[in-house]
Amino acid sequence: MPPRFFRIGLLALCAAFLAAHLAQPATYAQSEGASRATTSSADGKAQVIELRIGDEIEPVMAEYVDGGIEEAARRHASVVLITMDTPGGLSTSMEDIIQHILDSPVPVVVYISPAGSRGASAGFFILMSADVAAMAPGTHTGAASPLLAIGGVPLQVDDTLKKKILNDATAFLRSYSAKRGRNVELAESAVTEGKAWTETEALDGKLVDLIANSPEDLLSRLDGRTIKRFDGTTVQLALRNPERVPLPMTLRQQFLSRIVQPDAFFILLIVGVLGLYTEFTHPGMVAPGVIGGISLVLALYAMHILPVAPAGIVLIVLALGLFVLEAKYTSHGVLAIGGIVAMMLGALMLVRSPLTHAGVSLGVATGVTLPFALITIFLMRLVLGSRTWKPATGREQLVGTVAEVTTPLEKLTDSEAFQGMVRLHGELWRAVSREAIPAGAHVRVTRIEGLTLHVAPAESPAQGR
Repeated sequence: MPPRFFRIGLLALCAAFLAAHLAQPATYAQSEGASRATTSSADGKAQVIELRIGDEIEPVMAEYVDGGIEEAARRHASVVLITMDTPGGLSTSMEDIIQHILDSPVPVVVYISPAGSRGASAGFFILMSADVAAMAPGTHTGAASPLLAIGGVPLQVDDTLKKKILNDATAFLRSYSAKRGRNVELAESAVTEGKAWTETEALDGKLVDLIANSPEDLLSRLDGRTIKRFDGTTVQLALRNPERVPLPMTLRQQFLSRIVQPDAFFILLIVGVLGLYTEFTHPGMVAPGVIGGISLVLALYAMHILPVAPAGIVLIVLALGLFVLEAKYTSHGVLAIGGIVAMMLGALMLVRSPLTHAGVSLGVATGVTLPFALITIFLMRLVLGSRTWKPATGREQLVGTVAEVTTPLEKLTDSEAFQGMVRLHGELWRAVSREAIPAGAHVRVTRIEGLTLHVAPAESPAQGR
């Protein structure tokens, strides 16, 4: 098997192993502290499962929160406390988290904390879905308008489409916020008008239930409080001196939460394509193929769980083709500009999020597209230029070299060609020519046929043929 294909096969095997490992669902292993907490809960002590949303809401974050709620139900915890500070995120992940909060057998408290934190966009929807919504001093929430944007830049859409999106978002918010006892009309203004509120304004507007200075203050205020669950039942919380059990993200989730962010996904996708492209056009470099293969597998994994738009992928592939054609044909930059525009649009359309404006940012799209275009065109021009190079090895390298005639090239009786012997690189070769050449003269090799050299006098015009 050729070494190049062996390397590609080995790379594919490693990539498949990595993909299989990443695809395994996360499980919460009970630590020694968690085991003691479970025992304490069995002894009648209240248990609080603590989760943290501290970044954009994406599929891995949803998996983490969903798993934490399920773990709380398994342990028969008293409350799930989700501390939140998020600018928003993907609508599909937001809806997944909300569904698990509404279906949770354990009451869920969402707390925007510490000071300076926010629960914006998708975070506002999640806050409204909680059994208890709380905020710390110096925090804010709201600004949940479902913008259609490219790279964070809002797009102008026709009124019909805009109303359709707004109606869908407000209907989704009303479907659960009314049952939670929230001020539905005020909550809808976060969607329709993009309004946001401080903790005091949210409490006065009956969007949240209380303001607490710290998680300890929050739990002490909830002790003995009776809340109404989503299914209509009432539960009295008993949280005196509770056992608090933090459930942080696993190492796998911390790693994957980075690569499934739209910006990181786009960068991995481009690095993967560029690495494999470099390896195929310049075999033997190895490192670009390895880096590209790993990056592409990670990008494919992110693509599997992100709401990726096929049109974005098609535009990126089109851009790659235009960059290659720019290197091959003289278009005065038209193909390159077309490729840059196609890749920019593909990047900005790559991730869909109907109720939020999450996606690849304009800065990342620009910062990746321009270097990718330059590198791709440069590498392809190297490949095309190498086709005109004179071979440096094999018999082809002898064409054009000068040899010395050792046996005169004379015409034989049974042949029309002039035949003799020449010395080339210290070796004797049988040579033929179209004219007689005396011994000691210098000839130039015009072509090779088997073990016979076709030669012409070095000073002859025919030497270039």
